[in-house]
Amino acid sequence: MSGESKKSGSNVEPLRATRPCPECGRPSVREHYPFCSERCRNVDLNRWLSGSYAIPVADDESKADDEDQ
Repeated sequence: MSGESKKSGSNVEPLRATRPCPECGRPSVREHYPFCSERCRNVDLNRWLSGSYAIPVADDESKADDEDQ
């Protein structure tokens, strides 16, 4: 019986289409989505933690608020 359940599980379609890994370009893996491996996931995390990635903001927040009103 356990052999039959494994066969039926292989016919299940993935929820998401496979996308290339944002770090190296290889196909992503379900366990590390959207990355292909734990290494690529950690490289990306390190870039966030070291400040290599930044979200742009206005230079002066008070000027941005005044323009909206």
